[in-house]
Amino acid sequence: MTKGLDQQNLAVGSGYWPLLRYNPALRKAGRNPFVLDSPRPTIKLQDYAYNELRYKILTRTHPEEAKYLMELAQELADLRWNTYEEMATWKAEAFSPIY
Repeated sequence: MTKGLDQQNLAVGSGYWPLLRYNPALRKAGRNPFVLDSPRPTIKLQDYAYNELRYKILTRTHPEEAKYLMELAQELADLRWNTYEEMATWKAEAFSPIY
């Protein structure tokens, strides 16, 4: 618990937990309703994940599998981030109206 805030900052800094908002009222005003508040990731996902026992234990029990899974996880985090960055540039019409 004492490192909770630091770990949250690492999650955001790695792109694992991007900060974003979706406000349908902005779409009605002709503006992009998707707002990406996080800066670009500044650390690798493993710098965040391996601070947590639930992820780190795999490096001890199955190191090759841990390495492979971390590479996949990093690839997915990068892909998600690129998608969010692109969505932040779309025009309002690109988003379906919510009824």
